[in-house]
Amino acid sequence: MEQYIIGIDTGGTYTDAVLLDIATRRVAATAKVPTTHFDLSRGAGRVLSELLGKSAVDARQVLAVSISSTLATNSVVENKGARVAVIVIGYVRHFKLPVTAVVFVKGGHTIDGKEEEPLDLDYLVGLVQGLKDEVDAYGICAAMSMHNPTHELVAEKAIAMLDPKPVFCSHRISRLTGMHERAATAGLHAKLMPVMGRFIDGVGQAMASLGLHCPAVVIGGNGSPLEVSRAVSEAGLTVASGPACTAHFGAAHAAGDALVIDVGGTTTDIAMVEGGRVLLAGEGCTIGEWKTHVEAVDMHTAGIGGDSHVHIDERGVLSIGPGRVTPLAMSGERADSLAGWLDVDNRSRLIVLRPEAAGQLPPGEVAALLGQQGRLTPADIRQRTGLGGVPLNVELEKLTRRNLIDECGFTPTDALHVLGKLSLGDGEAARRGADILGGAMGLGGEDFARLVIQRTEEQIANLVVDYVIRRTWQNSLAAFISGSKNHPVLAVDFAIKVPLIGVGAAARTLLPRVAEMLRTSVSFPENCEVGNAVGAALIGLEGYRA
Repeated sequence: MEQYIIGIDTGGTYTDAVLLDIATRRVAATAKVPTTHFDLSRGAGRVLSELLGKSAVDARQVLAVSISSTLATNSVVENKGARVAVIVIGYVRHFKLPVTAVVFVKGGHTIDGKEEEPLDLDYLVGLVQGLKDEVDAYGICAAMSMHNPTHELVAEKAIAMLDPKPVFCSHRISRLTGMHERAATAGLHAKLMPVMGRFIDGVGQAMASLGLHCPAVVIGGNGSPLEVSRAVSEAGLTVASGPACTAHFGAAHAAGDALVIDVGGTTTDIAMVEGGRVLLAGEGCTIGEWKTHVEAVDMHTAGIGGDSHVHIDERGVLSIGPGRVTPLAMSGERADSLAGWLDVDNRSRLIVLRPEAAGQLPPGEVAALLGQQGRLTPADIRQRTGLGGVPLNVELEKLTRRNLIDECGFTPTDALHVLGKLSLGDGEAARRGADILGGAMGLGGEDFARLVIQRTEEQIANLVVDYVIRRTWQNSLAAFISGSKNHPVLAVDFAIKVPLIGVGAAARTLLPRVAEMLRTSVSFPENCEVGNAVGAALIGLEGYRA
């Protein structure tokens, strides 16, 4: 009787699954369904049910389920994870992190583990009392805690007595110096613990409902399988889970050196393969604004993908990403309704209250208004409440974190519908959206769609160049690279000397032009549309055999 491993990849837009034959390492079946953010178990259950139904495989033939997820990476890039306060203990230069609060407390130890100054516990207690209604988790980083973690442990205990929320201490994951990176690592784990906990619970429920009682593992960012309990308690280890699977899928199809590029709905991830081997980052991975000590594949990720939000500001400047919205073609919005709300600036996206949100809305003016109206643009909300800018974004982020709202708007996916390169949804809604937004820039709908795709391809090409520069010279030239195309005096072109390997649903459409711009070639291996799920299954297979 044949035996199988299932690989699952839950991304920001789609959840993919593959059935891998253990004996032959061949993919026996694949499935792809939309990711259900409001209830991850529903999407996971649907994709597993579809996969097993296609193959007529009995659940007892499945020996393991190997899980990859870009949810952690996406929540960091989009800044939609848990609200975190990072508590830094010791005399250090103050720094910033992309979290709700970074607070500094007296204390810490010396390099030989001796107490440099007593922990200011009274001050810490006062801080937590003021923060506990504003955050969902805490990260703690004390000076030289890798040599003596006492102050981190005391602070953790004190927080637990005041606020029963997740706490992560830096000494549990990082033995390296560098307070900024260690604090970022602690904050990252704290930010992702609630996200990963909900995700693992959802997958577990889906497996149980289908009679899948086999072991499950989560792929870590370094390409190693993690027990599900560890994936939750040390959630930061999963932050590059998707890219790790991307890299392993690419390595299985690389003849030598190559750049593996996964173009997803929310992000584009790039990983390097040398001699058919997956490389690890030397000093920890960088995700968006987060430079960490988390061991991960040598990769780079940014918020540009098929479902990135296309926005035109009040000056007529076009931008794409990093936030993700549901494409107009997939949103259920009728083409004839778009003129009533779609426009530039704060009318470029529609906030829609999910049907499941009834009875779950938190207190607040914005939540109450959406409860009454059901669907509004940020401009509408500002007009009716007076909230705008950061205060409005904070209120909307609260609803997003609870998966109570969806956002829809024009995306590169819509542009592909307009240009006849995609036909998965309502092409008429996409075309009407392109006409409206194009008109604001003095362009016809097709010309606007071509501009959106051109800018998307340019951003991906710039991301590739910046990744190569980062890994070679440890410095980012992102601003220079993006600005060099339109510089009035300086003209700069870049060429990549290794081939590209495309992964992801949008790769076949967007990467050929990217390869042309970078003067290289691109290939698309079999099953590349579900490449991360294949990579997860391959990693799971190696772990299972070990």
